[in-house]
Amino acid sequence: MKAILLAGGKGTRLRPLTLHTPKPIVPIFDRPFLRYQIDLVRQVPEIDEIVLSLNYQPGRIQEIFGDGSELGIRIRYVVEPHPLGTGGAIKFAAGENVKDSVVVFNGDVLTSVDLPALLKLHRDRKAKATITLAPVDNPSAYGLVETDAHKNIKAFVEKPKPEEITTNLINAGIYVLEPETFDRIPPETAWSIERAYFPSLIERGETFVAYEYRGYWIDIGTPEKYVQVHRDIMEGRFAAPPFSGQAGKVIVASDAKIDEGAVLEGPCFVDAHAVVKRGAKIKAGSVIGRGCHIDEDAVIDGAILWPNTWVDREAVVTNAIAGRHTHIGRNARVSAGTILGDKTVLTDFTQS
Repeated sequence: MKAILLAGGKGTRLRPLTLHTPKPIVPIFDRPFLRYQIDLVRQVPEIDEIVLSLNYQPGRIQEIFGDGSELGIRIRYVVEPHPLGTGGAIKFAAGENVKDSVVVFNGDVLTSVDLPALLKLHRDRKAKATITLAPVDNPSAYGLVETDAHKNIKAFVEKPKPEEITTNLINAGIYVLEPETFDRIPPETAWSIERAYFPSLIERGETFVAYEYRGYWIDIGTPEKYVQVHRDIMEGRFAAPPFSGQAGKVIVASDAKIDEGAVLEGPCFVDAHAVVKRGAKIKAGSVIGRGCHIDEDAVIDGAILWPNTWVDREAVVTNAIAGRHTHIGRNARVSAGTILGDKTVLTDFTQS
């Protein structure tokens, strides 16, 4: 049985962080994001192959995961010849000879959804497709999915007006699909699963059911959500490494170097080979990436620093994100909401 992870997006909402790092592998603490999805898929023993559907910088992703042997599951890569849309990408990734049900994930969703329960519902209902739905607080900002009393999908409503809202359930980007339905997707053609494939199931009266999931679910595709994922893991709202069973703690890699006189407040994370010098303060919510250097009396307050970032003495970085190999000069001030791309250099006393 195959799982297809749609990992071809350019991550435009996360720029400049994604100019050199595809969104599916942006770091969450010390792991590429896609690793969390792979771990989830591995909970289903009968899934013996993960197909990564790629388009943007595919080589970067292949370098990280290889053939999957280190993770205990076979990984195959499919690179779209051109952007195929969600439906076209699924058909292209599945290939011609797929016979079993296919599990599909959007490549920017972090969740603890119960995949075995999702598969059981799909099979019990003998469905042609099953879609995971998740509730949201602000339904008007999303496309909503209406169901009947038996959890059959009735309609998709795109960003409704307040008077049109009949549900708070949205498409969570996790599906089980039967390959016999892929014949309606034109080969190597841009085709939307949301706007074309799913409506075709409704129009043909095929069994198309909803699996309602009310646990943790988030789309990491914006800077705000990217930061929130780190906070949620640190504070235990989502149980995942490196804070599994250690919510709220100070987590420091064994080969990081923390000088006497440095102050670390939980929850925070300091990765391997990082250096935190005397008098530096790492405040709650901060993430210090692999090989970072935090100089004397610098303050990192709720910021996320990607690997090999250097922060000079007495600089203050507050609730910002800094890409790889960034250099923040002495006495610089980086304010909340700032996003610095890879290799950014802020000279001494810069205010940003």
